[in-house]
Amino acid sequence: MFAVPIGLLMPCKRERVRSMSVLEFHYDFGSPNSYFVHKLLPEVEARVGAKFTYVPVFLGGIFKLTNNKPPFAQFEGVKNKMDYFRLEIRRFVAKHGLTEFTLNPHFPVATIKIMRGAIVADRAGWGPAYIDAVFHHMWEDPKLMSDPDVIAAALTESGIDADAILAGIEDQSVKDELAANTDDTVARGNFGAPAFFVGEEMFFGKDRLQDVEDEIAAQKQA
Repeated sequence: MFAVPIGLLMPCKRERVRSMSVLEFHYDFGSPNSYFVHKLLPEVEARVGAKFTYVPVFLGGIFKLTNNKPPFAQFEGVKNKMDYFRLEIRRFVAKHGLTEFTLNPHFPVATIKIMRGAIVADRAGWGPAYIDAVFHHMWEDPKLMSDPDVIAAALTESGIDADAILAGIEDQSVKDELAANTDDTVARGNFGAPAFFVGEEMFFGKDRLQDVEDEIAAQKQA
């Protein structure tokens, strides 16, 4: 089981160098499209020969800051729009063989706790294991991942120290870091999730992965 070493809940003073050497993936566990990107990103990284930094952001905060709305709210009352949205998801899943994907019956799920948990896990040095686990429990074996008891059981099942996560998310510096990430992504032009930054260039949505690859190649050549 992963445990949080003493002192790792201190604020993370990470300076982001906005150059091609830092590729960022801004995600929220509550976004199915963020899940899709997470599953496909290893293939992209292998092709471009570089790793993406995962940046947890709070989608609810982004929506509030940008006056954006999730698709189920945007398309309410628009004939055929949600049906096509679901069709597009089915096509994407089939195209990329994402057969483990299951629509979460509790969607939309409030993600503030599990997004703060990503910061706790990252500070402790086991962020990737936490990210894999939470995406699994959101979109492969879906659960109500806003409920602390459900979160605890799911993380424990995945071999992660649930007590450390649930204690850590109450730390003010963790709350501040997620808020700062959310403010920063909006300040840089973002309005949702998933989003990508290749240096200063932003791309939005799971369908822009090829554009992201092209931009990485272009910046390498430049």
